[in-house]
Order: sequence, then C-alpha cells, then structure tokens
Amino acid sequence: MGELLKKAASEGYAVPAFCVWDAETIELVLKTADRVKAPVILMAGPAEFSVLSPAQLSQVASQSMRRHSVPAALHLDHGDSVEVAEACLAAGFTSVMLDYSTRPYEENASAMKQVVKMAHPLGVTVEGELGVIGRADGTSLEGGKTSSLTDPGMARDFVRETGVDALAISIGNAHGAYTRLPNLDFERLAELHSNVPVPLVLHGGSGTPAADLRRAISLGIAKVNVATDLVAKIRGTLMEQWNAGKNLWVPIALGAAIEATAPVVEKWFNNVGASGRA
Repeated sequence: MGELLKKAASEGYAVPAFCVWDAETIELVLKTADRVKAPVILMAGPAEFSVLSPAQLSQVASQSMRRHSVPAALHLDHGDSVEVAEACLAAGFTSVMLDYSTRPYEENASAMKQVVKMAHPLGVTVEGELGVIGRADGTSLEGGKTSSLTDPGMARDFVRETGVDALAISIGNAHGAYTRLPNLDFERLAELHSNVPVPLVLHGGSGTPAADLRRAISLGIAKVNVATDLVAKIRGTLMEQWNAGKNLWVPIALGAAIEATAPVVEKWFNNVGASGRA
C-alpha cells in the first residue's frame, strides 16, 4: 500500500480503499478497477472477519488478484488489537492499521511501535490514526462516540515516534451515513500536510462532496476509505428485490445486488482521480 500511496501523493490523486468481506465484493472491486485501469486497496477489519477469517480472506483476495492486472493492496482496516494485526500479517495482508485513537496518546504510540516493528521487516505498510473520527449515524461500528480533531504538532511527533507509513486524521469527517454534509477543516488539513511527512488518510469518504474530495486530495489526502456507499447499495438492492417478492433465491438476488453496485465503485475511482492511473 505504501507504494500506491506515495505515487498517488506525488501525482495528485488518491487511491480508494473499499470495504470487502467475501469473494463477491472482492471480485466486484477488482473487476471494476481493471475496467477503469485504477490502483485499488481492498480493506477488511474485525467486523468483516465474521464472514471470513483473515487467512481465508487473504486466500480469496490473492486468487482474485491473480486474475486482474491492476496494482492492489490488501489492508487491515481498524484493527482493534495488536493480536489482530499480527494475525493479518501472518495471513499475508500487505498493510495493516491499528486503531487505538480513542485511547491515551502514550498507549496509542506504544502499540503502534509494536506493530511497526512486526510489519516493516515483512515489507508491510502500517497505518495509524490520531484524533478521534466519530460516527455520523447510529449504525456505524467504527469511530468514537464523539470526534476530536487531529493536532498537527502532535501528529508530526506521533509519526516520528512510531514510524507509521500513513496517518488517518480527523478533520470533521465521520464514519457511516452523513445526516448532513461534512464540514471539513481544510485549514487544519493544510497544516497537517505541512507537518506530517507521510501520506494522509480520509476515513468516512461516503457522502463527501466531490469538490471537497478534490480539495482534500490537493492538501495531502492520498487514501480515501469507502464502506457505507457499498453496503447501502447492496443492502438496498437486496431489500427492494425481497420486498417485491422477487429473486427470493439468495444467489440470484446477491448477483443482482453486486451488479447494481458496480457503478458506485466506478464513481469512487473517478471521484478521487484514480481512474487511468494503473
């Protein structure tokens, strides 16, 4: 992932990271990336591991990646313990995130150093988070109950102390479905960009206006996480079919939902400027 983000940062676009949890969503994202010739990040975390374990997900992703020519990374999103990060490293993930952002700074930094020490000898990218990214709605499983914005000076020290390769920041973004448009603090983002020597990550991409995305990318955002848009489209398409008494055979309904979600994935490659970059 580090290589993908460095290239994106130097050329002025971002790489989208899509939440995946099974063979169907993995293939959907990679097939779309192939069609628009874009680099891509597949991501999954503890909530998604209820479907496939890290080892199983890695095996499925590896098989799918071999069928496609675009550069792709497999990323642990919001790892909630050092042990989960270690399991993903053992499974062959190419990047891992440990999210201790709701814990005290010292505990966050100490745990990040442990993960970096394990990951870097394997050539694996490490993402950290500083500042608490909150929840935009009541259904998101990720983020804090409230947000606290990332302090630029503290972020500089955190990256220097821990050795992380990418940093997720809080600038008014949130996880889940926005009930109103996000109010991103671009002045803070510019200061973070000038203080932090690694690519910056925007969580909670779903629902962010395209103009705001472009501005954020110009100020150092090199990775944009997308989950809610995909989940909402798949869930909504399934419900529409079943409420209409249509496609009650689950594989057929799921196939239709996956097909309906392809334009959403393609839109995100275009929104962050990744199309044609592979």
